[in-house]
Order: sequence, then structure tokens, then C-alpha cells
Amino acid sequence: MAGFVLRVKTKSGQKIVNGLAPHDKVFQLKAKLAELTGVPVAALHVLSGFPPKPVNLDATDATIERIGIISGDTLIVEEKQIMFRSNDFGRSHIVDQESFANAPGVLMRKVVPADNSCLFTSVGYVLNGKVDTSCASFMREIIANAVAADPDEYSEAFLGRPNADYCKWILKADSWGGAIELSILSKFYGLEIAVIDSINAIINRFGEDQHYAQRVFLIFDGIHYDPLYLEPLDSGSIQTIFPTEDERMLLEAAQLAREARSSRQFTDVQKFTLMCIDCKIRLNGQAAAQQHAKDTGHTNFGEVAA
Repeated sequence: MAGFVLRVKTKSGQKIVNGLAPHDKVFQLKAKLAELTGVPVAALHVLSGFPPKPVNLDATDATIERIGIISGDTLIVEEKQIMFRSNDFGRSHIVDQESFANAPGVLMRKVVPADNSCLFTSVGYVLNGKVDTSCASFMREIIANAVAADPDEYSEAFLGRPNADYCKWILKADSWGGAIELSILSKFYGLEIAVIDSINAIINRFGEDQHYAQRVFLIFDGIHYDPLYLEPLDSGSIQTIFPTEDERMLLEAAQLAREARSSRQFTDVQKFTLMCIDCKIRLNGQAAAQQHAKDTGHTNFGEVAA
């Protein structure tokens, strides 16, 4: 069936799948995706829909249409890690059940590692319901590819450095993510990302103007990002993705921002002290660290006692 076409997003860019039909088997789809992306069949992790949800590829003898994939769908293909630590697996994860959306619960923070990739780990958590630090490299490549593909929008004036230099920088494991990276990930995953700023008690919403159907929440304390999830009072399943029309969750997030500020759950980025790991110079505040990075190219910093 020549008219059956799938779009595929991978860390190396967007691709098109031709040569399949709705009645073809899932194992044929897996073989095609492996061929197209270079990801081994056993390591394929495929997401589809809005918000992106995992596609069940285990029923290899089922037809493609049987697992809910239709012509024109966009598939996000990632390479899953074969080896996991026992505590890497997340809890049962609900993203869009209406009966759950109105259930009583508490918006809570999930603490993720402070390893310079906390933003990416946090986004991975709200998408998949588990802490998986390996997703950072994939997201860094998504961002680098998006920036490299549009040098006019992502100019040196916008990025604070030449486009090519930024792309090399963001791929490094010790480079911190922020507003630019959040806006790109919001667009890539088709989700509004609402970030609670506990310094100023405000919510910054990335993708708000795109009218996405789904929203996720992160909290930022000036240095570190963590994901937020709804802990229900009467269920063992958490929820991390919410309808954008759900004003209740926005109100709860705003309240959480006020509480975090009043209890000083933030780092004053103007006063905290960093050390450049490369040259051992102490720097006072985020602005000084950013200027040092621009002057020297050093990007490896650690927080130290003042």
C-alpha cells in the first residue's frame, strides 16, 4: 500500500518510513525502524501520540493497525538501555485517564540527581514515570540538531555564542540546560512545559503559545530542576502529564511556588559560590560563572561553600 507513510523522529533527525502497509506485522515495522535508525531491534523504544506514549512492540505477530498505528503518524524512536539498576524502574504511571485527572491528590517533587543533566532527567521522568539519567544524551542531541538546522533563529545573538559552538557545548555532559533547551524540548515532544520558579514564585510556561493539549510540571530552585507529579490519595499510580485545560493543577503549581519561596527552597544565584573545575578559580554568582565560561571556554563548575 503505497499511501501508508510514517514519520520518524530520532536523535539524528526526522525520517520517513515507506514500503509498509496497515496489515503488515509488527516485526516488519521493527525491522524497518531498526534499518532506518540504526537502533537494534532489541533496543527499540518507540513513542507515539500526544502526549507521546510508548508503543507496544511486543506483539510481533499483530498487525501494525492492530497496535493503533495509522498512516501519517509520527513515531519517536529512542534506544532503550538493556541494563538497568533495580531502582531505575518507575511506579505505575497514568497520563490521561479522565477518572484519575479529577481524583484528590498532592503535587509533589521527585528529586533527581544533581549531575548537570537534571533538566533532561526531569523531562524524561514526566514523560516516562521513572528516573533514567541515560535520556540526557538523547535530548542533548535533539537540541543540537534543532539549533544546527535553524541558524537564523538560533543566531549568535540569541545563543550568546556562535551556533556551531553552542551545538558542541550542549552535547557535553556537564553543560546545564535552561530556557532555550526547554523551548526546544517542548516543541519536539508536543507538550507545554510549566516550570515553577521557586526564587520568584512564578510559573514560566514553555510552549504556551502553541496550544498543546498536554502540560507537564518542573520546579527550578535557581540551579537545579526536579520534576513534579501528582501523588493520589487513593491510588498507587502517579500522574505527571495533565490536560492544559486543567486549571486546578496550575493553581496547585502556583501555590507550590509560593510555598517554596516562603520557605526559601531556592538558591540565590547572585550570591552562591562556584568553582571552575578547570582552573580552580572561585566565582560569585551565576553571572560571574557565565562570563568566565564565555571568556575562557570553561564549562565545568561545581558549587562550593562561600
